[in-house]
Amino acid sequence: MSMDAYSPAAYRFANTPYRRVGRSGLKLSPISLGLWQNFGENRDPLTLRTIVRRAFDLGITHFDLANNYGPPPGSAETHIGRILDQDFSNHRDELVISTKAGYEMWDGPYGDGGSRKYLLSSLDQSLERLDLDYVDIFYHHREDPETPLEETMGALDQAVRSGKALYVGISNYSPEKTREAARILADMGTPLLIHQPSYSMFNRHIENGLLKTAEELGIGLAAFSPLQQGLLTNRYMSGVPQSSRAGSSSPSLSEKQARDPEYQKRVRGLSDIAHERGQSLAQMALAWALRHPQVSTALVGASSVHQLEQNIQTLQKLDFTDDELRRIDEFAIDGTAR
Repeated sequence: MSMDAYSPAAYRFANTPYRRVGRSGLKLSPISLGLWQNFGENRDPLTLRTIVRRAFDLGITHFDLANNYGPPPGSAETHIGRILDQDFSNHRDELVISTKAGYEMWDGPYGDGGSRKYLLSSLDQSLERLDLDYVDIFYHHREDPETPLEETMGALDQAVRSGKALYVGISNYSPEKTREAARILADMGTPLLIHQPSYSMFNRHIENGLLKTAEELGIGLAAFSPLQQGLLTNRYMSGVPQSSRAGSSSPSLSEKQARDPEYQKRVRGLSDIAHERGQSLAQMALAWALRHPQVSTALVGASSVHQLEQNIQTLQKLDFTDDELRRIDEFAIDGTAR
């Protein structure tokens, strides 16, 4: 089954409040399309193509990948590369494409970690799968205690100097390692643009130093898993659907967590607050993650166009009252409202 030729919506940039990434000149859409678990070979290619088209029509310009996204690893990049070629060959300069390397991608001692050998080889492979000459952002995906940070940052610097990446970032780094990475890169003449941490109402770790570090360094944050792998949606309030991640063997979300009575109490309280705001729980969770000026974008997966459209409606209400934030904290952290 084929699709008609794609012509992007003329209004696509009109209603999106693009956010500057730290003190750089780059701006990102506040909600970006993350392709972690929804763009593998287990998905219908036409559905994937429809989602990417609709995302761009809605003002989403940033598509986030990693070398091992799928399943199987690499297939998400292959799918996006095909879609870019089919529909976006005349719009490459309107897009920000990011990818990452750091976790195991191929067998042997050179397919994992933070070595120059692994990172630059992985970037070449990603560009081949994407059928691109460069990516806009290339990340190191995780800290690697077995590789000197100078070597890892040197590989990122080389990616920029070779023209294969416009900017570089890091993901899953501590505040201390973030500062060190930024210093090393600055000495080389390549600024650290962005850090990609997990962040949600249920996962607050960036509030213990990383938000302050990002502000002081002038780097942006791209929050992944702002919906806590579906736990911050209404999907599990009435049980665990067998087709969901929590009802499958996916290691990214525990069925036990979704069935836990304490979780049920917390999520129902949060859903009530969202309802009072005129939002779904997912929309409120996204707005909550975006409330910090350091958060340049929130990465959201989408299994359907409808889900994507619902997420974009978040941008209609991003502000919170002090009382709403207090009540959200009480339910998200303690499970009770005082």
